[in-house]
Amino acid sequence: MKRLFMFLIILTSLINAQIFKTDSPLAHTYSIVAIDPETGDMGVAVQSHWFSVGTIVSWGEAGVGVIATQSFVNASFGPHGLELLKSGLTAKEVLDKLISEDEGREFRQLAILDAKGNVAAFTGKNCIQPAGHITGKGYSVQANLMMNDKVWPAMSKAFENSKGSFAERILDALDAAQKVGGDIRGKQSAALLIVRAKSTGKVWEDRLIDLRVDDSNEPLKELRRLYKVHQAYQHMNNGDLAVEKNDMNKAMQEYSTAMKMFPENLEMKFWTAVALANKGNLEKALPMFKEIFKKDKNWKTLTPRLIPNGLLTVDENTLKEILK
Repeated sequence: MKRLFMFLIILTSLINAQIFKTDSPLAHTYSIVAIDPETGDMGVAVQSHWFSVGTIVSWGEAGVGVIATQSFVNASFGPHGLELLKSGLTAKEVLDKLISEDEGREFRQLAILDAKGNVAAFTGKNCIQPAGHITGKGYSVQANLMMNDKVWPAMSKAFENSKGSFAERILDALDAAQKVGGDIRGKQSAALLIVRAKSTGKVWEDRLIDLRVDDSNEPLKELRRLYKVHQAYQHMNNGDLAVEKNDMNKAMQEYSTAMKMFPENLEMKFWTAVALANKGNLEKALPMFKEIFKKDKNWKTLTPRLIPNGLLTVDENTLKEILK
């Protein structure tokens, strides 16, 4: 009878555990939520040995906050948590409400940061060990199913001591986690999301950075590469805006900065050459056009099409010289 009783207890525990494994996405991982003390921008970043971790773990909205929901993920914590923050609750109040209403709370790991920099975190006792979190001034780092218990302390130290930009400090925290062991299963996906301190009402402008690596042998290295590409294309976008305003000096500066970051990128090189031609600096522009056209003739086909809308402001003879 005693054996039967013990068997039923064990069976019940296994069934309960399996419920969360079945109903909840598995995102055993390490992550960080943080606020930039200088701008008020907020960020959340994550890495896991799980496909497309950024689609279920990281959530954020400008002027509201950022959330990381992980372990046996209750994905509703993301959108529901943001709605509660928007209603005026603090990060701690939202976390307490979400956790208290979730019967699977002990399998969850959750971190919330609100627009005022308040932060709260929770690690359920049934998260796969090693698991834990550290909250600091304007940030929280959390991890579960790690190689060892050094992961989240390493993240905390890296974020606090990093001297780079806000995005780079967040990426440094992820790198620090990996250096001391990271996810015991290895690496697969990563994500970085940064939103504005205050909403402009334009969602497409409020997400300052939104990068995901869904499946890679080196997701953190790839995330770093994408961040660099993102920075370069920001300069390209700034250059385009300057062209719209007929500020060719500004356009030239922005395009050149982007090109220096990725000198082999033909598009960046092409628009730099266009800006040079528009300024009348054919001495520098012509060799660049020649190199670009040699590598990809489609850019040569495109060039005359820029004349009617004023993106290339050269006369007919100069155009012929460029295409020659």
